Amino acid sequence: MLNVKIQTERVDKVSVVVPVYKGETFLDELCGRVRQTLEGIGLDFELILVNDASPDRSWDMILRQCQNDRRMKGLNLSRNFGQHYAITAGLTFVCGDWVVVMDCDLQDRPEDIPALYGKALEGYDSVFAQRLVRQDSWFKRVQSKMFYSVFGYLTDTEMDCSVANFGIYRRNVIEAILSMNDQVRFFPTMVQWVGFRSAKCPVQHEERKQGRSSYTLQRLMRLAGENVIAFSDKPLRLCIGIGLWIAAAAFVVATICFVARVLDVITLSGFTSLMISVWFIGGILMMALGLVGVYIGKTFDQVKGRPTFIVAQSVHRGEDA
Repeated sequence: MLNVKIQTERVDKVSVVVPVYKGETFLDELCGRVRQTLEGIGLDFELILVNDASPDRSWDMILRQCQNDRRMKGLNLSRNFGQHYAITAGLTFVCGDWVVVMDCDLQDRPEDIPALYGKALEGYDSVFAQRLVRQDSWFKRVQSKMFYSVFGYLTDTEMDCSVANFGIYRRNVIEAILSMNDQVRFFPTMVQWVGFRSAKCPVQHEERKQGRSSYTLQRLMRLAGENVIAFSDKPLRLCIGIGLWIAAAAFVVATICFVARVLDVITLSGFTSLMISVWFIGGILMMALGLVGVYIGKTFDQVKGRPTFIVAQSVHRGEDA
């Protein structure tokens, strides 16, 4: 943590967005550490806590925090939309020049925000917190690495498993993300897609003190599937390629079967025509379905107009309240 206050002619305002799910045991400590850290470097700030329909007492604790400190904002979603949708909800309510996104389980350390902010002042629009040593179980680390590897390949993006949501982003980056009309939201990929000048800042990753991550292997697989379809048409293009290879293989098989029939190696009536028909037509159909799927997928993405989140209740004891 920086030991000196950052002196500028105009004090920047930092908005900290935290999606909350099963965060009852973390919220008081989280709010206290964020408050102490940002006050320590002389920054004006607001803390936006987004309750993603958590089944515990998280919303009651958010209400209490908002009553005690006017710099706190609380959003309560109508149902569980998911972490990245909760982040999007919080981003729509930010007022700061800079926006910090972090998890509520304290594995992202509030004390690292000054380092991220200091790096951003070097001229970067986005600074990602890089967890060089992840304090997770071996299985979770392997699971995460596999997820980012497959996701990066299928979306043609460079994904770093040491980087997640935690980071600081200039307001123009957030506005660009909010201008995206994607129904499927995945914050790290959206930040990467909008571009702007970015950097990474090494941070210390903490062990999870209580509870377990809600990201099971099944949820990660579903998340990967949804986002690959939303952010890339590469799977469909792979289907086209597979169809072409099958068609080519069918041609080779057809040639072999034809020569074998001429040489009387194959004497079974109808075998040759059946093999040629199954292989060749199957390959052509897969290629055609891939082509049609590309157009249907693009059209489907455009015609969906459902909201990505619904705020059931918001609270902010501000000056204008």
